[in-house]
Amino acid sequence: MPPAGPPVPPGPPVPPGPSGPGGYDGYDGRGGPGGQGGRGGRRGGGPRRPGSGDWLGDDLEREFEGARRTRLRGVILGVTALVLVSVAGLGAMAYLSFGGGTKHAAAPPPARETGTGQDGGARVESEPSDAPVVKPSRSVYIPAKGTGKFLLPASGTRVFGHGKVMRYMVQVEGGLRQDPTKFARSVDKILADKRGWTASGKWAFQRVNSGAYDFVVQLAAPKTVDKICGSYGMTTNGTVNCSGGKQVVVNLRRWLLLTKYYRGQPDAYHALTINHEVGHRLGFGHMTCPGRGKPAPVMMQQIYGLKGCRINPWPFDSHGRFLTGPAVAGK
Repeated sequence: MPPAGPPVPPGPPVPPGPSGPGGYDGYDGRGGPGGQGGRGGRRGGGPRRPGSGDWLGDDLEREFEGARRTRLRGVILGVTALVLVSVAGLGAMAYLSFGGGTKHAAAPPPARETGTGQDGGARVESEPSDAPVVKPSRSVYIPAKGTGKFLLPASGTRVFGHGKVMRYMVQVEGGLRQDPTKFARSVDKILADKRGWTASGKWAFQRVNSGAYDFVVQLAAPKTVDKICGSYGMTTNGTVNCSGGKQVVVNLRRWLLLTKYYRGQPDAYHALTINHEVGHRLGFGHMTCPGRGKPAPVMMQQIYGLKGCRINPWPFDSHGRFLTGPAVAGK
């Protein structure tokens, strides 16, 4: 092997050449750095910029930076859209879980009556708190409290009877496992009965779900009844019904467990409850038994005792005669 010659001094650095047509600095399209033609070749094999990475030139860096910004914007927009869809989905689920949709709608809070009612004032009354109930033969669901939100059927009814039309709403508190439509139909049937208040020819009834109304019948959990009735100054102890202003508040416990005088007759007791409270809205005060063996007036507080009368849940008999009795002073 011949001896090594003297070292050759390095030549001057070669300036980078212009990029080839359509090329990107740093990559020649043939798999090696510094070639000519093809994609990304750096003509003349000039030195790479420090920190730019292997074979990546200025144009390629700018391209990748633009791609990264575009991808970041896409991620942000995607996450935002996902959040909006999730919120909308949760809102829809909440609406349906509280009875929204085509069947039932959320009920607005009942208007507080501040003027005079049918009987010259906003009546406030409740049943005796020690009124006995019937022990059920099977288990019934009676929660201490519901959701506090009331639902009402999506549609109303035609007018029943002839005379002054009394518009009413029917509402059921959420969380009671009670169907608002079924409860409303029970109230409708009672008010449309020929032995009901329409028998006089003075009043007619129509259930509505919006607009002005004369009274509202609400089915509520015991603690909700206590809260509503308490706002009128009454103590119900979670056991009884009450009425105040435009509100007729029916306690779920009383509706399902009845009273001992109506044992085994839920339809009759329900009729008594609705007819008695609506009677107050029409201007009738309390009455008492007219005589032993006679039907008790519907305006008698039969839950106290019958005083020798027979149970009766209707204001009129089947012949259209009003079933009255002596008035109770102060009531």
